[in-house]
Amino acid sequence: QVQLVESGGGVVQAGGSLRLSCAASGSIFSTSVMGWYRQAPGKQRELVAQIARGGSSTYADSVKGRFTISRDNTKNTAYLQMSSLKPEDTAVYYCRSDKGLLAYWGQGTQVTVSS
Repeated sequence: QVQLVESGGGVVQAGGSLRLSCAASGSIFSTSVMGWYRQAPGKQRELVAQIARGGSSTYADSVKGRFTISRDNTKNTAYLQMSSLKPEDTAVYYCRSDKGLLAYWGQGTQVTVSS
């Protein structure tokens, strides 16, 4: 069983920055694909960024150049550095771990960007 706990959300003004963290329990972190997703009110959950165990990453077009995903396998933690935040980035952000057919989600952390 893997548990994921997100932290770092909050309220920030447009143009500001936040760093989200996702701490994972369990021994599979280093071999899992880690991803950050978000869900705004009335919208579907969408992939924001993903990082493979070797460090290669992909991003949604809407966040390219502004967000950076990273991971520290020694700390079983994934991060999402968010800069130049916009009001449309407001959402609940979720961490997800994928290992083969197994997928785990965190409980989510709210990010609110005020204009």
